[in-house]
Amino acid sequence: MLIAIDDLNDWIGCLKGHPDARSPHIDALATRGVLFTNAHCQAPICNPSRTSLMYSLRPSTSGVYDNAPQPWTVPKLKERVTLPRYFAEHGYQTYTTGKIYHASRLPDGEFDVVGPRPGQRNAYDRRIVPETPDGAKGLWDFGGQVYQDDLFQDHADATWATEQLTQHIDKSDQPFFMAIGFYRPHVPLYAPEQMVRDVKAAGVSLPRVDANDWDDIPPIARQVAVSPAAPDHQWFVDTGRWSDAVAAYLACVRSTDRQVGRLMAWLDENGQADNTVVVLYSDHGFFLGEKQRWAKQSLWERATHVPMIFTGPNVPANRRCGRPVELLSIYPTLIDLCGLPPRDDLEGRSVRPLCRDPDADWPHFALTTHGPGNHAIRTDTHRYIRYHDGSEELYDLIEDPREWTNLADRQDTRSLRQTLHGRMPKRSAANASESAGRRQRRGQ
Repeated sequence: MLIAIDDLNDWIGCLKGHPDARSPHIDALATRGVLFTNAHCQAPICNPSRTSLMYSLRPSTSGVYDNAPQPWTVPKLKERVTLPRYFAEHGYQTYTTGKIYHASRLPDGEFDVVGPRPGQRNAYDRRIVPETPDGAKGLWDFGGQVYQDDLFQDHADATWATEQLTQHIDKSDQPFFMAIGFYRPHVPLYAPEQMVRDVKAAGVSLPRVDANDWDDIPPIARQVAVSPAAPDHQWFVDTGRWSDAVAAYLACVRSTDRQVGRLMAWLDENGQADNTVVVLYSDHGFFLGEKQRWAKQSLWERATHVPMIFTGPNVPANRRCGRPVELLSIYPTLIDLCGLPPRDDLEGRSVRPLCRDPDADWPHFALTTHGPGNHAIRTDTHRYIRYHDGSEELYDLIEDPREWTNLADRQDTRSLRQTLHGRMPKRSAANASESAGRRQRRGQ
């Protein structure tokens, strides 16, 4: 069971990313297996992150850096076997619902059974914040919706998943591969109205911001970190909407957490919990005012740090692992845990050794890419960023977890920077979105 959550940062109880976070079902899931507390996406934006995970290829290899094109249209990926197709090749019945890829439609054969696809809005939604800037393209709305809980898309997806699995185990001994993609806390940040009220009634803590935070970052970082659809931070401050947006995000997390609980309850009630591998993850993080910005689309910690939990047979319970790991590892880890033949064309590494021993030697790092030649490496203690023009950032995340002090201009960090730079991709594939555009112009 693959549980993807869109735009979920570390604002869950077991990761202690926010003091007001409440996620009892995800927290309970973490106690069933291994919680990776230092997991990172391979791209801080939907399509390249999800492509990387499902193909176990880095953006710098696939050329998928943006929200277009869809990966199965990229020539170099057409012969690649994706995660669900590999399970199908080995006798699994494959299902999906919600947002697994960044696509409204999937190619034929990607999954055997396809449920409701994701939608940013539904017919019952009412506009809550009418004055959101035009650049937000209608997505940046937030607050409580008054319709019934079962009409929310994520609730409907969880219902579809459990109904399909009930039918499956009633009629077949075939193993199943179920991928569920929950949409919230993606914008618009809509949650049941009572959840939003509960968050606000308890009080909302705002992220800490340093007014001088951007004084020591290179100019290229300002360009790379642009999030064109999001209102700028000053709008949230000037309109007094910052607290409302944070409350809505926290409420969305609680709502999605409830759906995770429904899935796990189905596994328990139907005797499937002990023989089902479950992995829960988010495609990337999300800023809510930290570093005076919103959304993702950057190479800083808030945009790359994500929850990742493995449970199931051969996974010890109630373990935490702080080694730097990647979503890229989900594909090889799942086939490892399920006893399928290993593949030699995957760039991810199985984290099964860390499931057995969270303190095991792990000479690896987590690498995130945002556009050709822009990379960040996360180690146990530091984040190193290098942009395509050679500009650098370095943060000591033990002493400076909010990344307020860039150490890249200090002589005593030169050796570390050189070492980490040497572990970044030497070449970056051409941008597939630009290549697709050229093919279309040539009539191909």
